[in-house]
Amino acid sequence: MRAEVQQVADGTYLVHGNNVNWVILKDGDAVTLVDTGYPGDRQGVLESLAAVGSAPEAVAAVLITHAHNDHLGSAEYLRAAHGTPVHLHPVEVPHARREFLQQATIGDVVRNIWRPGVLPWAVHTIRVGGTEQHPVTAPEPFPAEGPLDLPGRPVPVHTPGHTDGHCVYHLPGAGIVISGDALVTGHAISQVKGPQLLTDFFHHDRTQAIASLKLIGELAGDTLLPGHGPVHRGPVRAAAEQALERAS
Repeated sequence: MRAEVQQVADGTYLVHGNNVNWVILKDGDAVTLVDTGYPGDRQGVLESLAAVGSAPEAVAAVLITHAHNDHLGSAEYLRAAHGTPVHLHPVEVPHARREFLQQATIGDVVRNIWRPGVLPWAVHTIRVGGTEQHPVTAPEPFPAEGPLDLPGRPVPVHTPGHTDGHCVYHLPGAGIVISGDALVTGHAISQVKGPQLLTDFFHHDRTQAIASLKLIGELAGDTLLPGHGPVHRGPVRAAAEQALERAS
């Protein structure tokens, strides 16, 4: 499938790939790429950069919300082919190197195969490289605290639970939160729409994931760009509260 590029604000684009999203932050010719989809989304990543008038060599950095295969897919390709730095929370750096893996296992999927949508989701995931491992050879922690000196000036906010080093990225000036998998608005196996946590077996630590919803709710903004599902317009605090209510 072709990636669908949606402009959500000046210089900010949410891209829908194979059941997963990534974000492009553009400033002039340079861009910041937040997440990179599945390995099978590589052509979609390249096409989405071209669609906003950019190119792989113009990516100032790749920021990863968390090192799952559906977000890390082309990070190492961009690093190796174009020298693009790949940044994550310090706790997530060894995860990106695959020194360990905090991800739903095949056993988790099999135990949940009875859930509506899980089987077709699993088949699709395999087809787009979701079971492949593409570790980043030289991932880097964020170079500084606070706003990063990159297009969009994103501010990393540590939101553990989905993985130990999961981060969301706050764009205070634009009122945008890029929420990765800490707060989504839909998923292929979800029967509800709107702000929510992913199904329990996807989280490394559900208790922490719930606590991180409260952190997200403290971020000023009125636009949510999730790792799965459509853009959400409305107060980020209200979105986090809705997801918290659904989780409980």
